Amino acid sequence: MVASTQSLTTTGVAGHDRKTAAHVVAASFLAWTLDACDFFIVLFTLDNVARSFNVSLENILLAPTLTLITRPIGAYLCGRAADKYGRKPIMITTILVYSVIEVASAAAPNLLSFLALRTLFGVALGGEWGVGTSLIMESVPASWRGLSSGLLQAGYPAGYLLASLAFLLLPHIGWRGLFILGGSAVFSAIYIWLRVPESPDWLARKRSGVDTAEDAPGMWRIVSSNAALCIFAITLMASFNFMSHGSQDLYPKVFLGLERKVPYPSITLMVVLYNIAAIAGGLFFGFLSQHITRQYSIALAALLTLPLLPLWTLPHSAVWLTIGAVCIQFCIQGAWGVVPAYLSELSPPAIRATFPGLAYQCGNLIAASNALLQTAIASALGTGLGPAMMLTVGVAAFSVLTLTLLNARRVRRMGETARPRI
Repeated sequence: MVASTQSLTTTGVAGHDRKTAAHVVAASFLAWTLDACDFFIVLFTLDNVARSFNVSLENILLAPTLTLITRPIGAYLCGRAADKYGRKPIMITTILVYSVIEVASAAAPNLLSFLALRTLFGVALGGEWGVGTSLIMESVPASWRGLSSGLLQAGYPAGYLLASLAFLLLPHIGWRGLFILGGSAVFSAIYIWLRVPESPDWLARKRSGVDTAEDAPGMWRIVSSNAALCIFAITLMASFNFMSHGSQDLYPKVFLGLERKVPYPSITLMVVLYNIAAIAGGLFFGFLSQHITRQYSIALAALLTLPLLPLWTLPHSAVWLTIGAVCIQFCIQGAWGVVPAYLSELSPPAIRATFPGLAYQCGNLIAASNALLQTAIASALGTGLGPAMMLTVGVAAFSVLTLTLLNARRVRRMGETARPRI
């Protein structure tokens, strides 16, 4: 995939000056950051919500699970709408919807209504990433795509970081107040409406009649003719999500707090530091992918993750645990930083708003079992959560490494310089 960026047409990109392209990147980053923040606010306040509704923590754990389950639905619906009607209006609509749902969650009177709202939130959450990815990759100059990809994906740890800082307000405004603050994501929709134009690539294809909703093959015809590509992308994204969720979901509260007995202020500091490292990793490997290709940048980040696993979980010192967490998140989220560009360049043009997001969210759905899997492995081994986390993240990182290298070898063998047509 040495020149895979050529698979994205550049006809319309020249129509955007650098200042406009910068607005596109900034708006998409802001939208994904606030989206991720809204998701993590739930994880930080699970016990508080449970006490408010007078239910067990296990009942409230359904909320993030239902959000994860419905994300592929959002990726498909929003992606198809963006492929037909344009990236900008669908992205604005998606942001408005999840902002309203976030505020409505604050007013939920009981567990059932809260779970219903979090289920709907998953639809909007699943739709935003794919649409934002296509908008960026079709709007920025080819030389910007690697760094823009890293910056967009850095919005996820940035949202995590923002949620952890917002959590400090919990004693003052309660969990409902935090959810109301989450509705401030609406400002990113206003920013997009005022400063971000439609994707020039989408406009050029619409004007020419190529790959428009009327003339392009149907979704399932495209999928069936690219079946191997779709299987590859979903398997790769399942591995990516096991790598990410496996290193994050149970790490702060369960592993550090309950098993390692790290004081809460120290956990907060560690979360801040390893999320800053995650942002830096996404930018670094995204930029690197512009020079050594997407596959090799992903493979390098996944490879570097493997020897860091013992440092990440085995120490009992908070200092060494912090160093391990910072290093491993730099690499894991570094690999993720290449994903938006990589999936966009693999995608058939007619479904470029649908394919990346749907592959991502289907992989996420498969990895939704991560917490249950890690706790089951820990119970079976009887050694605590550390070895279970090392095993799941290690297998996932090795899978990412293997799949990307196999695809790089396949592309090189076929002599392709554009998107593989499988």
